[in-house]
Amino acid sequence: MDTSQPGNRDKGTGYGRGPQSHDALITEVGPGTPCGEFMRRYWQPVAVAEKVAELPLAVRFLGEDLVLFRDKTGRPGLVHARCCHRGTTLYYGRTEEQGIRCCYHGWLFDVEGNCLDMPCEKDYGAGIRENVRQPWYPVIEEYGLIWAYFGPPEKKPAFIRYSSLENLGAGEKLYAFQGTFGGGGDASVDIMPCNWLQDWENVMDPFHLPILHTNFSGVQFMPEFGIMPEVEWALDDLGMKYTAYRELDDGREVDRVTYILFPHVRIVPSVELAPGPGTSIGFCMPVDDANFTIFHIMKVAEDFDFGARRRERLPGKIWSEMSEEEHQRFPGDWEAQVGQGPISLHSEEHLAPSDKGIRMARRLLKQQIELVQAGGDPQGVVFDDAEAIIDVKAGNFFRD
Repeated sequence: MDTSQPGNRDKGTGYGRGPQSHDALITEVGPGTPCGEFMRRYWQPVAVAEKVAELPLAVRFLGEDLVLFRDKTGRPGLVHARCCHRGTTLYYGRTEEQGIRCCYHGWLFDVEGNCLDMPCEKDYGAGIRENVRQPWYPVIEEYGLIWAYFGPPEKKPAFIRYSSLENLGAGEKLYAFQGTFGGGGDASVDIMPCNWLQDWENVMDPFHLPILHTNFSGVQFMPEFGIMPEVEWALDDLGMKYTAYRELDDGREVDRVTYILFPHVRIVPSVELAPGPGTSIGFCMPVDDANFTIFHIMKVAEDFDFGARRRERLPGKIWSEMSEEEHQRFPGDWEAQVGQGPISLHSEEHLAPSDKGIRMARRLLKQQIELVQAGGDPQGVVFDDAEAIIDVKAGNFFRD
């Protein structure tokens, strides 16, 4: 716009803007919402397995307050936090051989919510117990994580497995962790205070790598990411991918293939440009509409030490050690995503041709949500264990 012309000089001010809004269809995840019902058709990560021990854990996912525990036999259980008797939280409950006992009046619930004991109802307990059940969710333990199914029981799917996490070789192990490490934070913070979509769709934006992660804030990953890539986006039977081609300064050519899968899976190749298929999978798990966390599973060497994986944002400083001024001067993914607000105001966006991946991701997500609304099964949901394997095709592939 030529602001030198008298008629243009005063246009574009902030005065008089209409209502600003987010796209609720693809962001809101609570019970009964379209996206929430879509999310509830998949197995969801809820905790690192080794952290679920004697003391109950208070967790919040998909807008629901829950308590995760492991009974004395080792079985994990996930129940609604509010006791169905008088409403106190089971977070203060005691784990026992058969389940979790409420601190208030001692009602005992097993991992499927069945009430096994009412110590204050000696004469009537048996008759009452059969009509009482604490709301609960099925859980399984796989890949070093606890997973829960929040959806309709008759639609419970098979648990999806990933080729890159299977068939451990000699000297290999799986390492699972929760945190904001993949979202620009570090191990000190588990929750990012913004909507899950702001991270998930960011994975389909290869052009923020040369700007945000290389030329604006200095090299946060590899200097090669400063090269503007040639990008192709595509849909396939897994979900969506992009291929970013770069000719490196040393003459090598590399195709970087990155995927997003449903409901919130992100498969990003090594940011150190290690050649070959990706060996890490992340899950942008919604806590509620305005918060999310990331669960990661990595195939690593037996002697891998995550504590030594210190990704410094500035010399001598990780993300949590930076001052507010340093965050302003050297922003990364956290600042760019949380900076959009709790839920990005989609009505205020002006998407450009380089945002093709964002458009495609949102459109595909809406299609899956609408498919569930129509009574169908979304992409990636299968009911036969033999079909529940995904061949991971992401990675850094150098051309000969």
